Order: sequence, then C-alpha cells, then structure tokens
Amino acid sequence: MTTGMTPTPPAPDARETASTAGRGILRTTVVGTALFTVSGLGAIVWQDLLTPLYVLISLTEFFVGMAVFVLAFLRAVDRSRTESIGIGGLFFASESAPKRVQAVLMISLTAQVVVSIVVASLHLYTALAFGVLAPMWALGFTGLWVAAYGRFPERAPEPTLAARREAARRAHKQAAPKKSADDAQ
Repeated sequence: MTTGMTPTPPAPDARETASTAGRGILRTTVVGTALFTVSGLGAIVWQDLLTPLYVLISLTEFFVGMAVFVLAFLRAVDRSRTESIGIGGLFFASESAPKRVQAVLMISLTAQVVVSIVVASLHLYTALAFGVLAPMWALGFTGLWVAAYGRFPERAPEPTLAARREAARRAHKQAAPKKSADDAQ
C-alpha cells in the first residue's frame, strides 16, 4: 500500500516468506545433487562396485526430474494467463527468484552438469554415461520452485480484435506501393 508518493516497504514477514518459501523444494534439489555427486565421484574411483548405484541414481533423478518438469510447466502455463513468464525466468530463475534461491538452484544444476560430464568423460563407453541424464533433476525442481513461488510482471492486456484489425490495415497501407501522378494518367 502506498501513502502519498512514497511506497510502503513490504512487511518483514513478507520478505522472510519470499526468501524461505519452498524450502522443501530447495532441500530436495540439494540432497539429490549431493547424492548424485558423491555417487559419481565414488564411481570414478570404484567403477565396478558403484556403477549400478550411480546408474540407478542417474535414471531415478532423470525420470523424477521429467515428471517435476512437466508439473512446473503446467503450473507456469496456468500462471501465464495473468503473468508474463519467460523460459529464462522459469527454468533458470532469472529475475524471478531471490538471489540466494537462484544461487542454490543454479549451483545444483551446474554441479550436476559438471559431475555428469566429468564422470562420463573419464570412463568412456560405459554405463556411467547415463549420468548425463541426471541434471533434469535440478532443472525440473528449479522450474517447480519458480512456478510456485517466483515473481513475474503482470501480463499486458491483449489488444481487442478491432485494434488488431486497425493495426493490420495501417501496416498494409504503409506496405502498399504508392501510385504516382504519372501512373494515374
């Protein structure tokens, strides 16, 4: 609410709620990333022993991440009726999440991508290549957090049918070649 010309800052509990919203999603993302990272680094050293565990974790994180990605997308589609949502804002938390939340989510995504590439490149042509699917986990949960708690600008109202027709007429008139006085005779 505003008084006069100066806006009233949000209540302290509103700021606190924005910075702590979705703790479960953040915790799940970080725990999944840590589990994937530890199993991946272990599989580098003890390939024969830990490959099945690493593949199981990678595939689980991929399929769960895909399901969460779809849920996040559907939630974002619902919100897009009233808010202007972009892909960068939704799946990379760009300007739609507090900096701390964005950092946690992007560090998780980056860690999963880097670990999966390192593990796969150190043991070429093995089952450890399944690890490149796992970053879907962090991508899906980033989308879920942003779709549920992110902030987006309000959507601009759509022009009416009459306004669109008038704009099309003006554009057509400007694009049409003009007849000169010599052509008229």
